[in-house]
Amino acid sequence: MTYATITGWGKCLPPAVLTNDDLSTIMETSDEWIYPRTGIKARRVSHVSQSELATLAARRALACAGLEASELDAIILATATPGTLVPNSASAVQQALGAHRAAVFDLNAACTGFVYSLTVATSLIQSGMMKKILVIGAERLTYLLDWARRDTAVLFGDGAGAVVVEASDVESGLIASKLGSDSEAREILHVPNFGSDRERFNDTDGHYIFNFEGQEIFKRAVRGMGEATATVLAQAGIAPEQIDLLVPHQANVRIIEFLAKRMNADMDKVMVNIEQYGNTSAATVPIALCEALEQGRVKPGSYLLTAAFGAGLTWGAGLIKWGERVTPLASCDDELPPCEASALDLIRAAVEGCKAAPANQA
Repeated sequence: MTYATITGWGKCLPPAVLTNDDLSTIMETSDEWIYPRTGIKARRVSHVSQSELATLAARRALACAGLEASELDAIILATATPGTLVPNSASAVQQALGAHRAAVFDLNAACTGFVYSLTVATSLIQSGMMKKILVIGAERLTYLLDWARRDTAVLFGDGAGAVVVEASDVESGLIASKLGSDSEAREILHVPNFGSDRERFNDTDGHYIFNFEGQEIFKRAVRGMGEATATVLAQAGIAPEQIDLLVPHQANVRIIEFLAKRMNADMDKVMVNIEQYGNTSAATVPIALCEALEQGRVKPGSYLLTAAFGAGLTWGAGLIKWGERVTPLASCDDELPPCEASALDLIRAAVEGCKAAPANQA
């Protein structure tokens, strides 16, 4: 049987840090209000495009795998915030990398996008159609936020993470997965007036509004991820106590704690980095995976369980059996262009731009 082992990994986080105390200077909120409810202390704000974040994470993953971009058969970019819809953002990454022989496409399953994309990549490799695929989760969510609304503006951040998967005859990589969607409640997490359903001549350009019903999302997230993880473990014949590390979507620390409790897992077996980055949607799982490897929490043969939940309402889980290598073959020295402004300055500029934006023109 052919497996799709993870041979490379890399992340990209923009340097500008926006703390809860920073947010308290532009909206009615505080660290005392945000942190106990979410587990978030800070988030990153990007000064570059979504595709630039994705490209740097990809370069680092390729270096880690010891591959050239020209060897890739495909690039799958999981994102809900593409820089361009036509053409897709994955083609910008392909162009920047020089991966000229790769098939490329974006996949939008919101926060579950990386789990969906890793499943697709694994299936393509197991079918024999491809051998080397780059999977990226990248988001620039701060671009969409209305910074006057603390219920949503405090939650999200920017970033990217990537993995390389390659065909192998050794049992490793994603060995079980379950994907689904709870579309009956899709309106509870919704950005209206975004896409071709947008009212063409209204005055909403410049900012977007998240419809975000937190309590209902919490309930459905816990249920969706809980059911998905149980199904995946049953598929693989693995008991919860055999999981070495849970790498969940970083949306809210309470959801993560609920999921861990449902699995009877101590929090020391859970990868949590939401405090530093907030919710980076499709990028949260690969960023968390990269940091787990950096911290030495992944060993050869480790069983990793990942789960996510996002707009749609998509949900999914995957069981990964790690291969033998836990250190990069090489490193990438590339960096993002310098950011001359603070995160707070970037946000203030966005807010002022929204105020100054004229009504939408024909």
